Amino acid sequence: MSTVTDRPQIPPSSESNHPTQASSSLKERLADRSASKRGNLRRLRVIVAGIATLLAVATLISIGWFFQRASTDSALVLHAVQETDLEITVTERGNLESQTDVRVLCEVDDIDGDGIPGTPIVWIIENGSSVEKGELIVELNSAMLRNRLDEQVLDVEEAKSVYVQANVAYENQITQNATTLAEARLKVELDKLALKQFEDEEGGTFQIELQNVELIIQEAEAGELIQQTNLTGVEQLYKLGYRSSGELAQARLETLKAERELAAAISKKKELVEYQYKRQKMELAGALASADRALEQVERDNIAQLTQAEAKKIAAQESLKKEKELLARYEDQIKKCEIKAPIDGMVAYATGRSRYYREEIRPGAAVRPRQPILTLPNLRSMQVRTTIHESVLDQITKGLKVSIRVDAFPDRSYQGSVQSVAVLPDQGGWMSSDTKVYATIITIDEEVQQLKPGMTAVVDIHVDHLRDIVAVPIQAILQVKDETWCYVHSQGVSERRFVDLGRTNDKFVEIKSGLRVGERVVLNPNAITDLDSSGDDANQEIQTNSTELASS
Repeated sequence: MSTVTDRPQIPPSSESNHPTQASSSLKERLADRSASKRGNLRRLRVIVAGIATLLAVATLISIGWFFQRASTDSALVLHAVQETDLEITVTERGNLESQTDVRVLCEVDDIDGDGIPGTPIVWIIENGSSVEKGELIVELNSAMLRNRLDEQVLDVEEAKSVYVQANVAYENQITQNATTLAEARLKVELDKLALKQFEDEEGGTFQIELQNVELIIQEAEAGELIQQTNLTGVEQLYKLGYRSSGELAQARLETLKAERELAAAISKKKELVEYQYKRQKMELAGALASADRALEQVERDNIAQLTQAEAKKIAAQESLKKEKELLARYEDQIKKCEIKAPIDGMVAYATGRSRYYREEIRPGAAVRPRQPILTLPNLRSMQVRTTIHESVLDQITKGLKVSIRVDAFPDRSYQGSVQSVAVLPDQGGWMSSDTKVYATIITIDEEVQQLKPGMTAVVDIHVDHLRDIVAVPIQAILQVKDETWCYVHSQGVSERRFVDLGRTNDKFVEIKSGLRVGERVVLNPNAITDLDSSGDDANQEIQTNSTELASS
């Protein structure tokens, strides 16, 4: 077919005119035809060789895959699916500590001016020692406090003296106030009585004096009448010659005296009624008003003076109280320099670091006020401090039962319960990750022996107990993104099976759907995933070879 297709077209005129040339052209055409046939044969052999190579590679891959699958099947670890009970537990690690961990603090104040930042430790019991309640465990330096105590005793005595003087002055002021007030009140009452006595119309001083004046007037009128009668008799006797002129003049003089005495008595009465009465009444009323004002002034002065004396007394009393309190504080501070064990326990030195240096507890070191010196854990009542991951936090509640194992005593197990779960996550340090964990306290609900604070413990928190469920070991499950599956092995073939998971513990996981009782799952699915990866590479190699052959 190709020879017909490739035959050259020779013009007829040329053949007829040049026979030799035509013969040579025929040879050339035959030679070209032979060359064309040889090229077609070479291409055919290349195609056949490519197809044979492709079949050989596929055969080799199939054989290799078969042997690999056979060897993998023999290496698979299988587990029969069955119904079982599933104990849901949360396992965490933590450290032991005492439930009644009593901290011993420095309760001695720093003394200003001694040049020491804190109070030096004179003696301290050896770290790790067992002590009983009331036993001396720490002694602090009390020399400066004793010096201050001696000075304070003198200050207290001086304050007592000031208080006694202020108290006496206060008592005297009370007495003096009572005296001056009584005198002022008496003066008021006397002035009231004098005014009343003066104005009494029946027996008052004015009426008595008025009656005396009226009596004098009556006596003067009677004396004048007598002298007038005597003068009339002397004049008649003088006319008769029985009295002398001297006796007549004497009688007239006595009559004039009697008239003057009567006029003086009448003038006295007028002065008493019109002038002396008003003046004396005004004087008595004014004296009474002054006495009232003096009484008010005395009352105000008494209040002011007594208040001042009382204030001095109170000030002296408070000063004495403060001095006594300071004295008692120094005495108490000296007592606190000897620290005794508040409970039975084991001594554990406090460890800490300030901003600039490490705080060390030893004889000679100074401790600050409120600085922890040591702790006394009760070794019979212990608890575990651990952390719970946020993913299982909603399952942990107070009161859940817990199994506790201590690394130092692996053959022992303790029963406990969840005591508390922190509300906020543990902040951790500046190098901590973003994982949120919550501090949790688990108490050991029995007396223990030989356990020490700081020992590592493993806690199994019993969250729930599921009955008659389908569960498989967690190593049989594979998960990539949102897909979860396992491999089910049946009749020498492992099939990928997608499953719906339920609750889990550290060994088994609940299968809600996807598996049936009696089926066998592969516990080492990595062997199958490696085989799948090899098969994918072989298929890729076959596809690559096919592409190369097609292009050639």
